[in-house]
Amino acid sequence: MSASITPDDLAHEIELVWLEDIQDLDYVRQSLDRLPTRGRKPAYYRNGRMVGYAILGSTAKGSPASGTFLRRVFWLAPHDRDQQPQGFYSTGAPVEAVDPRTLAPRAPGRKTERSEGGPPSPAMVELGITLDKA
Repeated sequence: MSASITPDDLAHEIELVWLEDIQDLDYVRQSLDRLPTRGRKPAYYRNGRMVGYAILGSTAKGSPASGTFLRRVFWLAPHDRDQQPQGFYSTGAPVEAVDPRTLAPRAPGRKTERSEGGPPSPAMVELGITLDKA
C-alpha cells in the first residue's frame, strides 16, 4: 500500500471500475496493491469494503520476482465518514483518502475541501465555486 501515488505508478491504467456511486462519497481511500491479474476484480482483504479498482492495459508488465501487477484499489473502512458522519473523520480524512471526483485512469486523485469535510476555501468562494455535499 502506498500513500504517495505518482503518475508513473499509474502509467498502464486504462479504466477505473466503480462498484458504488461515487457521487455520494466525500472521499475514498486509494492504495496500490500487488495483484495477480491486470483486470479482474481483485479479492478484498481489508476491514471495510472495496468501492472500485483499476484495470491495466496489456502493456503492463508483472513484477519479475512475483509476476504480480501494481494496481489501484479504492476502499472505505467501517469508521469512515460515509458510515459514521459524526465520527473520527467528520472533518479531515485519512492520509490515503482522495476526492473520488478527481480520479481518472492515470490520475492519482487529490484531496479537496469536500474530502476534508470542511468548507470551501477562500479562493473557491472568491471564484464562486461550490462543492455540494450531495
